[in-house]
Amino acid sequence: MNSRRDHRSNRTALFDGIEEGGIRASAYSSHEIHEHDNDLAIEGLQDRVNILKRLTGDIHEEVESHNRLLDHMGNDMDSSRGILSGTMDRFKMVFETKSNRRMATLVASFVALFLLIYYLTK
Repeated sequence: MNSRRDHRSNRTALFDGIEEGGIRASAYSSHEIHEHDNDLAIEGLQDRVNILKRLTGDIHEEVESHNRLLDHMGNDMDSSRGILSGTMDRFKMVFETKSNRRMATLVASFVALFLLIYYLTK
């Protein structure tokens, strides 16, 4: 009987160890799996952050390029405005110094030219 009791206690100890080890192993596996999933999620987030960082850098460069272009266009428009105002001043001087007869001749010439072009294109 004693041997039978020893056999049972050895068997119980043997299976308890396996069951506990199995439980511990599965808990450790589960913990490892969660850690691995977390590591993958972190890597995915790092990739997304890097992509967003590059994208914002590209957007910044594009905005800077457009701002330089707009500044250049603004300067060109200012110089064009200066040229046009000078031209208008010259026209005003011409029209003020010339007689009414020459003005009427000039206007009649433009109207006749416009009508000629209109009839030719029709």
